[in-house]
Amino acid sequence: MTQVKGSTELAKDYYDSPSADAFYHEIWGGEDIHIGIYESDTEPIRDASSRTVKKMASMLPGVNQSTKILDIGAGYGGAARQLARLLGCQITCFNLSAVENNRNEEKNKEQGLDNLIDVHTGNFEHITFDEGTFDVVWCEDSILHSDHKAKVFKEVGRVLKKGGHFIFHDPMQSDDCPEGVLQPIFDRIHLTEMGSVKWYKELAADAGMEEVEILEMPEQMRNHYSRVLQELNKNEENLLQKGCDQEYIKSMRKGLQHWIDGVNNGYLNWGILKFEKI
Repeated sequence: MTQVKGSTELAKDYYDSPSADAFYHEIWGGEDIHIGIYESDTEPIRDASSRTVKKMASMLPGVNQSTKILDIGAGYGGAARQLARLLGCQITCFNLSAVENNRNEEKNKEQGLDNLIDVHTGNFEHITFDEGTFDVVWCEDSILHSDHKAKVFKEVGRVLKKGGHFIFHDPMQSDDCPEGVLQPIFDRIHLTEMGSVKWYKELAADAGMEEVEILEMPEQMRNHYSRVLQELNKNEENLLQKGCDQEYIKSMRKGLQHWIDGVNNGYLNWGILKFEKI
């Protein structure tokens, strides 16, 4: 009998693929794979993505060299390197994709930050660290890939120290999103469900965490995917030369428009959420 893969396993296969690696490495600049906070319609994706990290870091007062941060779904490790430079703290990256993890380690060495950043391969539904290990758990646009989001929150709550913080952002559906309207997005990235602010607040409470701050910015999701679509159209030939196949580019172009339309119709949400372990 053939075993059906879940969303997390499919995400690993996707991010390990040559087409995805070429796309994210070239379009985002090989540092980040998350939504940026934009100040203009033409701002470079990398600059806006960096601003998201800085905004999240500003929401973590009291971080110092002894602070231990776990970045789940860390991608290429761009946030970890930025945090290491900004705050001088120890960061552990925990991520499924071997391709991304290899690039992460290479960049850490190139930038002289491998003494502050450890890279581990794993599934954030089963975090392989002891209870109460970390002061902060950090996550950027990764939880949506899990079919077992309650498990992710339980694991985060388990590895956080009392008084520690879980800070993340994630593409979400709006709290009043009509049933079925997001199916094209679900089909495109193999989702069975999507979180919402209301649901994530409930999951956090069930995992022993309380709300500290929530910043909803759905317009930044539209800004981001619009910019990515612009860059994809402008750099198609280069992407083909770097290993993206034509079918991937065609599918990506269609998928990006689904995200843009979802925001414009009021069906999608995005923002930064911060909770504290009680």
